[in-house]
Amino acid sequence: MYLKEPRSISMLIAALLVTLSALAQQAPPSIPSTGFPGLDQYRASRIAVFTDDYGQLARYRAANAALKGPGHGENRVVFFGDSITDIWHIDEYFPGKPYVNRGIGGQTTPQMLVRFRQDVINLEPKVVIILAGTNDIAGNTGPMRIEDIEADFASLADLARANNIKVVYTSVLPIHNYTEKAKDFFAQRSPEKILLMNNWLRSYCAVASHGCVYLDYFSAMVDDKGLMKKDLADDGLHPNAAGYKIMAPMAEAAIEKALASEKP
Repeated sequence: MYLKEPRSISMLIAALLVTLSALAQQAPPSIPSTGFPGLDQYRASRIAVFTDDYGQLARYRAANAALKGPGHGENRVVFFGDSITDIWHIDEYFPGKPYVNRGIGGQTTPQMLVRFRQDVINLEPKVVIILAGTNDIAGNTGPMRIEDIEADFASLADLARANNIKVVYTSVLPIHNYTEKAKDFFAQRSPEKILLMNNWLRSYCAVASHGCVYLDYFSAMVDDKGLMKKDLADDGLHPNAAGYKIMAPMAEAAIEKALASEKP
């Protein structure tokens, strides 16, 4: 003989099943709007990255495993950054040099901190050139205060210094809105914040104990209105061939300066 389940419990279970079924059919919550359609679309497209591989460690995992350690006397340099580094054909601008590109488009400094050991320290470079910050200002991975971006830069330098790697910090590049496709990027990146970031980077590198070299791309690429020279970036943000042609010798000079500061 079986006891009948009380009617109230049966009704509760039924209601719970209906609720769980409704929840299962709901779409996942959307990320808050930034007010910039282009940035909203980008952030929505990156949800899988943000949840599954925030630092994008998988991007260079195979390349890092295949890369042999630096040879005797080799001055390996890692170019580390976001899309401005990612799309730069380092091998074409520095032929024959032991320079390694570890840029990933769209990344912010918190993401770069996550992968700094795998993509920089473990490669045993003499120098790392770090070009970052513009995506932090834009809010690619969420709103960031200037002081938090600064803290990430300081942490990257601390990690490099602890592993005997010289740091070259580049300025955040200027940006323009002279073309239609530049307007969205420009709206997301305050020129005032770019100046604040660059002033901090310059001051940080000026402290001898930090052991960093400041590479001022900004001054070489800005026009009389305080924006990126129109002919150096078609979309206002990413340098074209003319832009990289200016940047390459400046990077080489900064690398030489960093190597010259090495202790015997």
